[in-house]
Amino acid sequence: MTDIASILSANYKAIGASAAVPSKTKYVAVDPKLYQGTWSGTYANKKTFKITVTNVSGFRAQVRYQSSDGTSKYQSVLIKDHSFRVGDTKLTLTKLATATTAATAQVKNVVTDPATGSTFLDTAVATLSN
Repeated sequence: MTDIASILSANYKAIGASAAVPSKTKYVAVDPKLYQGTWSGTYANKKTFKITVTNVSGFRAQVRYQSSDGTSKYQSVLIKDHSFRVGDTKLTLTKLATATTAATAQVKNVVTDPATGSTFLDTAVATLSN
């Protein structure tokens, strides 16, 4: 059985040292139109996902993450520095919508292999549809 220190170490390495540094910015109200709707994309291994963001109020929102492998997570999140986390998944807004293109975001998901206990970082681009 793997000890907790090695799990934390592996996740720290998978996410990167910069992710462990807390932001010094304050929580501020966001424009609900920037986040609300369904974000969808595909990881490199062809696994698809949807992140549905609802009830954006101030810097809080309700988020549901669903992937084609059957994973489903639902929780309240706090939006800060153009990003939020739901479980082991982080969505970061990268490009605002224009008249001709949809908004895009980078999605990073920490995945643990159940057979070996090793972790890796899945990264994808998601687009917003309202």
